[in-house]
Amino acid sequence: MYSLRRRTKLLLLLLPTSVFILILFFSQSHFTNSPKPTKEFIIHVQKHNQVAHSTCQNTLYKDLCVSTLTSFPNLSSKSVPEIISSTVNKTMYEVIASNSNCTSIKKHTKTKLAAGQQQALDDCLELFDNTIAELKAVMSELNSKKSPAAKHYNHLRTLLSAAMTNQYTCLEGFDSSSSTAKAVKDELESRLNTTCKHVSNALVMLKKIPGVVEHETDEYGPMKKGFPTWVGSKARKLLQTSSANQTQFDLVVAKDGSGNFTTITDAVATAPNSSATRFVIYIKAGAYFENVEVVSKKKNLMFLYYGIGKTVVKASRNVVDGWTTFRSATVAVVGGGFIAKGITFENSAGPSKHQAVALRSGSDLSVFYQCSFVGYQDTLYVHSLRQFYSECDVYGTVDFIFGNAAVVLQNCNLYARKPNENQKNIFTAQGREDPNQNTGISILNCKVTAASDLIPVKSTFKTYLGRPWKEYSRTVYLRSSIDDVVDPAGWLEWNGTFALSTLYYGEYLNRGNGSDTSARVTWPGYRVINSSTEASQFTVGAFIQGNEWLNSTGVPYFAGLT
Repeated sequence: MYSLRRRTKLLLLLLPTSVFILILFFSQSHFTNSPKPTKEFIIHVQKHNQVAHSTCQNTLYKDLCVSTLTSFPNLSSKSVPEIISSTVNKTMYEVIASNSNCTSIKKHTKTKLAAGQQQALDDCLELFDNTIAELKAVMSELNSKKSPAAKHYNHLRTLLSAAMTNQYTCLEGFDSSSSTAKAVKDELESRLNTTCKHVSNALVMLKKIPGVVEHETDEYGPMKKGFPTWVGSKARKLLQTSSANQTQFDLVVAKDGSGNFTTITDAVATAPNSSATRFVIYIKAGAYFENVEVVSKKKNLMFLYYGIGKTVVKASRNVVDGWTTFRSATVAVVGGGFIAKGITFENSAGPSKHQAVALRSGSDLSVFYQCSFVGYQDTLYVHSLRQFYSECDVYGTVDFIFGNAAVVLQNCNLYARKPNENQKNIFTAQGREDPNQNTGISILNCKVTAASDLIPVKSTFKTYLGRPWKEYSRTVYLRSSIDDVVDPAGWLEWNGTFALSTLYYGEYLNRGNGSDTSARVTWPGYRVINSSTEASQFTVGAFIQGNEWLNSTGVPYFAGLT
């Protein structure tokens, strides 16, 4: 009898939750003469299990998905949005546990970790807070009685994609040879990986919401006078105006004391929290040597100046001096709906200091118009969510446009600079970790060329369009002018064959001496895009992968390919 009970326990450990119930009832019947389960109960359990398997179909982590769903009571009576909401709720509490664990680690390793690794813990805490807010927003939209969840499909994908990116960004801060840093990373990694798997499964389940049609990604609405309508009439007027004359601003920053503040940081601190309307900070010409952070509660802020290169925000944080890449940004923006016009964001650390970010943006529905981003390695960190860059200049060397946002750059100038002698120039390093994330870099009608310091020596250095930072890296160049600064191979490996079959890199109707694709790489994931239908999927209302293992994505968009 004892050995039989042990075998029963072993079976219980190996079988799904829905089957646990049946075995439990039959075991109790054998040993205690309890009544056998009714036919209705067996049918209920079978239906419970069928719903779990059906909802989890096509997920990348099906076993985890099924075991999670079968633990929910009354599963068969829940709608798909309710099932996803329950999954996200469970995931949120895992993030809360990671947050608590990280706080404890920070307290107990204060004297054991280098300054950069302590910053990595701070990065994680900030990223966990952002993730919790994003997951709460997902649940709110899934449970909304005002409009069907299918209507918010693109926004839900965006929020979940960002939540996943946050976990990986946390872990990246601990890439160190320090044994203590490695131990901290190992302690955090298991739960964070599980969180990412839950989010990945939720992204797949979103497609099963009744009414979802993936190719209809019209969430951003039509264009109005060259800008997405969600920019708002006040902001459109400010973006289109060429001078500050007779324009009212909420705050003015001026180095000479003629404004409300002499620093941008003080102006941002004074701006209202969670503003529902546009709050404009006019920054007069001058060099502002400071690190600026627009936190999540500072929504709908606008930094404004009329004339690129005259208002410069400048600092020099970098990884060599002990900062994490995430924390090295001269300006970091998280508050949603951020807009900047005519501002130069610069990190002056230099090529020998490696990762040194000029701007990091994790601001959803953010716009950068006629701005300049100046740095060397990792200049522009398009971290997460949806971003739109128009008529901007970006200068850098290694991976100088990188991150995992859904981002479009239109009519921009991308300049490769002179790097260190042992370095190569790479324009992009896109960081998509999962094929279900709706992220990627789309470069449309841009100029891809050498900066003035590289032109005399451009034959000395290799320069590439991009390389795969993460396994499902996705980048396209559409109708852009590509100079002969770009190597004929076009693209560079990250590490051996890593990601060469899973990435999506495409080129469509580009021009210039560096646009010839006859000698390009022959990786399975690279393609010359010959169809306007495929190319247009990255512009008008959608950012859709043409391959069967990638999914559509909604991004801020421009009308048409021309």
